Amino acid sequence: MSIWWSLHLRREAASVPLARRLLLGTMETAGVDPDVSYDLSVALTEACANAVEHGGDTGAGSASAAYRVTAYLDGEKCRIEVADSGPGFPARRARRPAPPARTGCLAEHGRGLGLIEQLADHVHFRNRPGRGAVVSFDKILKWREGALLKVG
Repeated sequence: MSIWWSLHLRREAASVPLARRLLLGTMETAGVDPDVSYDLSVALTEACANAVEHGGDTGAGSASAAYRVTAYLDGEKCRIEVADSGPGFPARRARRPAPPARTGCLAEHGRGLGLIEQLADHVHFRNRPGRGAVVSFDKILKWREGALLKVG
């Protein structure tokens, strides 16, 4: 069995906890280990926060006033994609991820993409020329006893 869902969200701060709660609820219902669920929810929060902050102009009716979150739980893996309509990643980030930002632990900016890299098993940053950026990340799942989707 597998589960997937996709959200089309406004680029507003209030959309970030909505996506996070939906992911956590889905994973809890499916029986995913809480530690894995937490890691993925933090990574999703960072990706959504980046889409809200950097995802494009917010003019009325603008396509960049929204972003998309898609999550797939299938077998042993969860894959999450966050796509926006902004200017995309700087060329160095899109080609090869840079090491996590070397900022102070209390800094408010510059840690999100590095944190996603630390929490997920595989991360891919890509630009869609003229259409924005996509952050894709996945993690191997661990299951609670009696989980609905547990493989094997």
